Amino acid sequence: MRSFSEVPDSSVAARLDRLPITRLHKRFAGIMALGNFFEIYELFLAGVLATTLKTTFALGGLELSLVLASAFVGAFVGAVVIGRLADRVGRRAAYMVTLTLYSAATLACALAPDLWTLVIFRFVAGIGLGGELPVTDSFLGDILPPARRGYYVAWAFTGAYLAVPAVGFLGLVLVDGAPLGVAGWRWMFAIGSLGALLTFLVRRGLPESPRWLESVGRTAEADAVTSRFEKAAEAEGWTPPAVSSDESERRDVAAEPVPVRAIFRRPLARRTVIMAILWILAPVGFYGFGNLATLVLADKGFDLGTSLTYLTFSFIGYPLGSYLSMLIMERAERKWILSASLVGMAVFGLVYGNARSAAAVIASGFCFTVVANVMSNSGHIYQLEQFPTSVRTTATGWLYSLSRLSTAAAPFYLVPLLDAYGAAVAFTVVAAAMLLAAVSIVFGVRTTGLGLESISAPVRAAVAEPDAPAGATSPARPAASPVPVIPENTH
Repeated sequence: MRSFSEVPDSSVAARLDRLPITRLHKRFAGIMALGNFFEIYELFLAGVLATTLKTTFALGGLELSLVLASAFVGAFVGAVVIGRLADRVGRRAAYMVTLTLYSAATLACALAPDLWTLVIFRFVAGIGLGGELPVTDSFLGDILPPARRGYYVAWAFTGAYLAVPAVGFLGLVLVDGAPLGVAGWRWMFAIGSLGALLTFLVRRGLPESPRWLESVGRTAEADAVTSRFEKAAEAEGWTPPAVSSDESERRDVAAEPVPVRAIFRRPLARRTVIMAILWILAPVGFYGFGNLATLVLADKGFDLGTSLTYLTFSFIGYPLGSYLSMLIMERAERKWILSASLVGMAVFGLVYGNARSAAAVIASGFCFTVVANVMSNSGHIYQLEQFPTSVRTTATGWLYSLSRLSTAAAPFYLVPLLDAYGAAVAFTVVAAAMLLAAVSIVFGVRTTGLGLESISAPVRAAVAEPDAPAGATSPARPAASPVPVIPENTH
């Protein structure tokens, strides 16, 4: 029986989508998880160190907000620039840029002699961080078959989110100490830098995305990478199914480059707006909790040691929530999981803001982080499913850049609210943002279990003849063979 690579017109996307999950898929997902581990480590590091840095550098409210926001401002720049770079030069090359910037700048943070040096290098580290998640999402979306795409993207992020309790435990051990005469907070930055360097060495073995290679006309390389996955599957007992004449004649419409402006035109414009609303509002809760947690507990009257202990227990919810998302991601429509988890964040955020007893603080903080990571994983998966291959990382990067700006802005209004009115008011603002985001997602498209090319099929009309009515095709070339079209509705 012929494999897909022997069928001249069988697209790379079709061949990848028919594969089972193999050890090779899991290996690459694991490598992505390792890189994201240190990205998430850095994002939560400043929140854990907020009280210590405030004391060490005698920071006022504005200065503390600058420290907390600097990495996210850099991440805004990185998401825009590196996201576009990944669609132009490839996912793999973009990875190397992100890790190099992050590793070098985070080491510089560990050596920072003053506040402004720390702020500047956290900004540079943020540029690397900003490109990491868009490129990761695009790469995993490009290689994983649709039936298990949600599960294994969540699987990769579950490994990555072990970084959150790791930051908490390291904070307990190092923040109040000075191993070898070096302040504990400097060790925590150095650990992140060395971990990123290790990831850089491991990631050199990653292949380029075969979908991206095909989209830029590098068909021989795309075929070689896809054949590698097929051979891995065959070695594990998979037999390539027969290819029907319709399948062998169908061209992958998503392999045809889509102009960047298409993400602002119908039918993609609505998806762009919905995801923009999500990434502006959701980070107010997700990163707002991480950055404000120790300050909130201090406001409630807990000392630093007690606060870090409570926070560490709360942070255990991040990997557990990520694991929970693995179990449910393919069992329900993605957008409903995402919307429900945002509502959960609103509810548990309100409870956390009003909690007074130790038990209520730990329980509500734990529940908040569990649903927050269900939200985060489902949001990442839903995001990577929205756009065609040739603009996927550009669109994802631009949208994620909004989340970085939102996160960078949050300390400038949440910290003053916390100082002036207390945790209850600050988390009421968080809850309102989560509920608005939940409502917007209701209007998104269905994606669970569908191929990326099927989800992107409505773009064909816009690419064929931008000014034509929906469903028209260009007279310059014949219409593509049928690909299931996902209607832009809310069902």
